[in-house]
Amino acid sequence: MATAIPTSTPVAPLQTVLAALADPVRLEMVRRLSAADGPVACFELYEGVTKATASHHFKILREAGITSRQTRGGATYQELLSAEVDAAYPGLLAAVVSAADGRRG
Repeated sequence: MATAIPTSTPVAPLQTVLAALADPVRLEMVRRLSAADGPVACFELYEGVTKATASHHFKILREAGITSRQTRGGATYQELLSAEVDAAYPGLLAAVVSAADGRRG
């Protein structure tokens, strides 16, 4: 059973959201979440950084209102709050993810 960690963090002001997305590690996390169809196990969202550093990046994304955290059977998952971010800033995530995808290829 999935348990969402209670959060009352709405999508943050635009400057905070953009700052969260400006970091390459967090941008890659969001890119991977965007490509997924639902929550993704945390360990699948990063490479090249320590678990502690990844946790810090997850916190920044949650505080910006970009992601939420869930636990299932002791494992932690992240979920992209696409609808919420799109409601606050229409097209922003799609544009950022598209640009990130373009830079990878």
